[in-house]
Amino acid sequence: MRILLISPNTLVLPYPVYPIGLDYVAGGIAADHQVRIADMNVLSRADLEAMLRDFSPEIIGLSCRNIDNTDASDSLFFINEYRKLVVWLREHSKAVLVCGGSGFTIMPERVFAALGVDYGVIGEGERFGLLVEAIRQGLEPTQVSGVISALSSPATPAPWDGQQVRAFQRHASHLDFYLKHGGMLNLQTKRGCSFQCIYCPYPNIEGKRHRLIHPDEVARTAMELQAAGAKYLFITDSAFNSDMAHSLAVAKAFKAAGLAIPWGGFFAPRRLPADYFAIMADAGLRHVEFGTESMSEAMLATYRKPFGVEEVFAAHRQALDARLHVAHYFLLGGPGETPATVAESLDHIERLDKTVRFFFIGIRIYPGTALYDMAIEEGQITPATDMLAPVFYESEAIGRDAIAVLVKERAGTRNNWVIGSGGAGHAATAQKLHGRGYVGPLWEFLAR
Repeated sequence: MRILLISPNTLVLPYPVYPIGLDYVAGGIAADHQVRIADMNVLSRADLEAMLRDFSPEIIGLSCRNIDNTDASDSLFFINEYRKLVVWLREHSKAVLVCGGSGFTIMPERVFAALGVDYGVIGEGERFGLLVEAIRQGLEPTQVSGVISALSSPATPAPWDGQQVRAFQRHASHLDFYLKHGGMLNLQTKRGCSFQCIYCPYPNIEGKRHRLIHPDEVARTAMELQAAGAKYLFITDSAFNSDMAHSLAVAKAFKAAGLAIPWGGFFAPRRLPADYFAIMADAGLRHVEFGTESMSEAMLATYRKPFGVEEVFAAHRQALDARLHVAHYFLLGGPGETPATVAESLDHIERLDKTVRFFFIGIRIYPGTALYDMAIEEGQITPATDMLAPVFYESEAIGRDAIAVLVKERAGTRNNWVIGSGGAGHAATAQKLHGRGYVGPLWEFLAR
């Protein structure tokens, strides 16, 4: 069968993100099918129309990576644009339309209804290959675990326990776009998240148990990406060091394989071995992005983070001692946030030297999270509230605007205190630097 996989994501703030998910979806499709990828960061509608005409796909898979950007200060909602694309595809193709992805899995019933596709795939994308086989054999696709239609009720399947194959194509037409805009490709080392953060849908998307990719396989893929022209790798794990032993084994595999390009990822500022970041730096790590969220002990406990303030300071110092670029991401305004907890956080944040601080004020509420249950109990939302368009938690003691005022007052004119992702100005600066040959996320320039 002829299968077209579409990445509709055109968000380039703060930088373009390679659609790694479609590599894995393609890897789950039997080899005797014809598979093409259409990346809307690269293609115009006219280009897509020509592809539909020339390739004439029988099945089209649409990736819903994100519902919105989770940023209350500059909220962007993507579903309406995806819906317009589905309507356009109906006008230009007779293919079966299927949607899936992490964003879809967060609210499958609502996204399915909003988009108007034929089928949806809940959970990991490898199930798309099973759906394809069902269609080829004339079977009912909803018999595949995790596949839904307008006539079936959604049920979240168990995490995928089959083979994970990344079908990376080094000569794919869309690859050059990412190589020319920062040289960043991405890499996954495991699936699942063992943390219990109250606001995060990750465990519902990938499960609460780690499924580790063998370090040698991760290193092999990294070398393949490097050979394809990647100048930088970003590890897409929710927290690279959530499995400490595995992350160390991956770093050592990078070193043994001879990886020569820098890389970065998200880390939890938890208690670490004394030489942890030294080993990472020796293997090529350059950027450490800490998902710190707060520096109030009470708020960290409320968020159910696996660390406290002292662990944050210790991990920060270890990363700096290893001569790494460091950024911290903060999430203010959760349950129990008060002027006092904000002040406590800001006082501690002041003590973090040589770093960039990204502040996200207001927490997006997603169904299936502890935060959702708290918001129900507090009467901020009801079970009937439509959660598809962004809904943010509101602390009773201090509003988002008041928190923003406190952050801005503390930041003053310092460039390394950033509310949100930095907006269009930061993206424009990054684009200019990427055009001059700089690689990576580039936020380190704000720390100077």
